[in-house]
Amino acid sequence: MAAPQRKPRLTPDEYLEFERQSEFKHEYFDGEIFAMAGGTPQHSLVKTNVVRELSTGLKGHRCTTYDSDLRVLIEATGLYTYPDASVFCDELRLESGRKDVAVNPTVLVEVLSASSEAYDRGKKFGHYRQIPSLREYVLVWQEEPRVESFYKNDQGVWTLTEAAGMDAKLPLASLGVSLSLSEVFDKVVFEPVTAPPSQASPE
Repeated sequence: MAAPQRKPRLTPDEYLEFERQSEFKHEYFDGEIFAMAGGTPQHSLVKTNVVRELSTGLKGHRCTTYDSDLRVLIEATGLYTYPDASVFCDELRLESGRKDVAVNPTVLVEVLSASSEAYDRGKKFGHYRQIPSLREYVLVWQEEPRVESFYKNDQGVWTLTEAAGMDAKLPLASLGVSLSLSEVFDKVVFEPVTAPPSQASPE
């Protein structure tokens, strides 16, 4: 999350009106708006691949995939945000009195970047865990073919599953489908990993 813009504190109604007229997306929390960083071409490609892979895997399924244009409200904390992808397995429920704010996702996905990783793993996940309907939170790397899933079981315990490598698949327990990493990272060009320069041993 970027530094808040120094403007008077806004109500949710004022934020939503501002957002509908804005060229760029913003998060809203506790009266403040936060400009969301623009994505790189690689971030956009990975995000598009994830939405396509989820949509394909869920074809004929009762669950529906949405891209990052869908705004989500965490009702328990008041955060309005735009996940990179979301899946709804129950009938999509909107915030009372709104037509463009969803509140009951089953799965949320974020594509990690250097500027957002700490937030996505920390405070944002803390907000997301307050969504009663949420069963799975998926984090997708950009620097290498790696995906993580945090799944909440029926006892409310979150467990981590990871998959790495272009031949790997990550099962999504909440949906009964798997993410194929070869599809998630299709056409993604990874920067070569450069080993640090060796140092001579001290005499």
